[in-house]
Amino acid sequence: MTITAAADGSALGNPGPAGWAWYIDEDTWRAGGWPHGTNNMGELKAVLDLLEATAVDADQHLHILCDSQYVINSVTKWMPGWKRKGWRKKDGKPVMNVELLKDIDRALAGRSVEFEWVKGHAGHAMNEAADRRANAAATAFSKKQDPQVGPGYRGSGAPPGTITPSSGTAAPSAARPAADSPAPQAEPAEADLFSLFDQPAAPSCSTAAEDTMLVADAPGTSDFEQVITREQALLSDALRADAPSAAELLHPAFTEIGASGTAYDREQILATLAPLEDVHAEEFVADEIAPGVILLRYDTTGPEGTARRSSLWVREKGRWLLRHHQGTPEGSRPR
Repeated sequence: MTITAAADGSALGNPGPAGWAWYIDEDTWRAGGWPHGTNNMGELKAVLDLLEATAVDADQHLHILCDSQYVINSVTKWMPGWKRKGWRKKDGKPVMNVELLKDIDRALAGRSVEFEWVKGHAGHAMNEAADRRANAAATAFSKKQDPQVGPGYRGSGAPPGTITPSSGTAAPSAARPAADSPAPQAEPAEADLFSLFDQPAAPSCSTAAEDTMLVADAPGTSDFEQVITREQALLSDALRADAPSAAELLHPAFTEIGASGTAYDREQILATLAPLEDVHAEEFVADEIAPGVILLRYDTTGPEGTARRSSLWVREKGRWLLRHHQGTPEGSRPR
């Protein structure tokens, strides 16, 4: 017998109030979250809690539907190498969300588990159900309310009403691929952050873009937080599908140096802006290199691999605008 479940995470502001959820059916689901966390934390915690809740049926195959390439790659491709290196990446830096990954690794022992990527926000019923619950949990924490945690999981042979609790551990570890999954592969180069000229344009969703930017402009938000939130907004499907809103974040003299070494100007980028394919950003480091100038560095992971990125933000007339961006695929860096 196979248990099929969707797992998803959500973060308002990323980082910000965060939620996670897994969903099997209307009578079998669970959700939770934190007052402050990231989307990746939520994605990982949903997988961990699902593994722990279904441990009572560990002899059954677990099929996890997931819209996060970050989670799937972490579990099925990158984790063995991280473990060999003492949970460090190729560049020697510690792996992000390592405690969650270690817990997932332990929870996978002796289990038959496979992951299937599903496109998020594309009408997949189980994915949408998990997403709604994860977002509802994040929203509850943003309002300082308790989230709806759901009925949980009832194990095989348990009497009606018996729920299998999870350990409540806050951090998951990486999951193993199913036995018939392909062997781990090297991480390929990732597409440029903004210059994705071969992707089709998506329908406009300016309302979502405006909601995203309200977080950046909230009272009491620091300059660093504003810049990070704006950068994350430019990675979001909402803003990338809404060129006029994206244009408000780009300096009139904006330039990008793509992974190929090609330079692009503001008009070229806005003319071809399109949603990314499930790209996740982490390890943001912001430095004020001069008054009104912030250098932002971070890593991204996506279907095409991992890249190291840097963006230069300048403050003009009270607004932070992106002046320059450059991305380098991880595999192209000197070793």
